[in-house]
Amino acid sequence: MRITQGTFSYLPDFTDDQIKAQVQYCLDNGWPVSVEYTDDPHPRNNYWHMWKLPMFDLKDAVAVMDEINACREAFPNQYVRVNGYDRHLGRQTTALSFIVNRPKNEPGFTVERMEYKDRQIKYTIRSYATDKPAGERYE
Repeated sequence: MRITQGTFSYLPDFTDDQIKAQVQYCLDNGWPVSVEYTDDPHPRNNYWHMWKLPMFDLKDAVAVMDEINACREAFPNQYVRVNGYDRHLGRQTTALSFIVNRPKNEPGFTVERMEYKDRQIKYTIRSYATDKPAGERYE
């Protein structure tokens, strides 16, 4: 199963040149860029680990690519994503977000059905990766 989160999630993985072009697009629009990583890409997990601080006032995508590659090297078996933040409305709004690294094996999710009183049925999504402890999920 392929995790589909972010702007380009249904496209094939980007090459480094394509990633650099998207990062440059963010910078050309004045959007600060951040790099994040996680081993739990649950759809409701909005809080990934931040790789260093967001990069403000950059003009060239090379510095961002260096940080992306450093994060990929540090966490080769985790998800890494790039975010571009548009602040023109006076608040932090994610304008662009896309995955730039994934584990070789993506185990996917299961939907669990739970029945409650009065014939109510509720569903939850659980990642197969969380069957293992953090740090050992994609080895």
